[in-house]
Amino acid sequence: MTIENPLPKQQQEMPGSTEAMRPRPDHGEESYKGSGKLQGRAALITGADSGIGRAVAIAYAREGADVLISYYNEEEDARETARWVEQAGRKAVLVAGDIKQEAHCQALVQRAVQEFGRLDILVNNAAHQATFSGIEDISAEEWDVTFRTNIYSQFYLCKAAMPHLKPGAAIINTSSINAKTPSPSLLAYATTKGAIANFTAGLAQLVAEKGVRVNAVAPGPIWTPLIPSTMDGETVQSFGENTPMGRPGQPAELAGAYVLLASDEGSYISGALIPVTGGRPML
Repeated sequence: MTIENPLPKQQQEMPGSTEAMRPRPDHGEESYKGSGKLQGRAALITGADSGIGRAVAIAYAREGADVLISYYNEEEDARETARWVEQAGRKAVLVAGDIKQEAHCQALVQRAVQEFGRLDILVNNAAHQATFSGIEDISAEEWDVTFRTNIYSQFYLCKAAMPHLKPGAAIINTSSINAKTPSPSLLAYATTKGAIANFTAGLAQLVAEKGVRVNAVAPGPIWTPLIPSTMDGETVQSFGENTPMGRPGQPAELAGAYVLLASDEGSYISGALIPVTGGRPML
């Protein structure tokens, strides 16, 4: 299902709800077909309650992986993701909490190993964003929250996961087109996404000798709860129009990239930043 612009004018409170979105995002619920690419593996996905995280969880489950669904406090959305994972015949483990805290990140990894007996795939996907018209409007607290959610958490989780990752394991980080072409109204968010791209490239080299691959996906404008909950109604209406395809992407349209990077088909891909941007170049 593609989205036709203009989108209906809408706005939500942060962090946003999938159920309230119009049109409802497509996470591949009816379209994604698995073929055993991740059979018997175990994945930990942050921000898996909705948006890209939910699409990746559905795809991974249909490819044969068990999934730990990490989320902040969006209980209803998280349970819906778990329902789709279980419907695919895989184990779903729900864990709420704040990934800004290192202790929680360590607990997430330990819980995954405890529940699945292994950890093969870490997807660092959760993110915080907010729009501001000027740098003077961004508080030090907002800057700190954005960095701790988007990049500190990735450091915490990768550090905790490495002792458990065997050769062939994969770490996949969600960056953004903002890593290369930052939106001025998303200054804090865009800065963290650039940091994620660099973190990915450096970590890939650091852990290559252990047989662990590290890559990042750089989404363009994707229709997730972040959009109506962090942008005004007029901006939502035109969301995605600045792409050559003239529309935002659906979460389901990113799932294939995350599957490739986690599977044996991506065995020689590491340190990469994969754009899924509707045709907008990453300069």
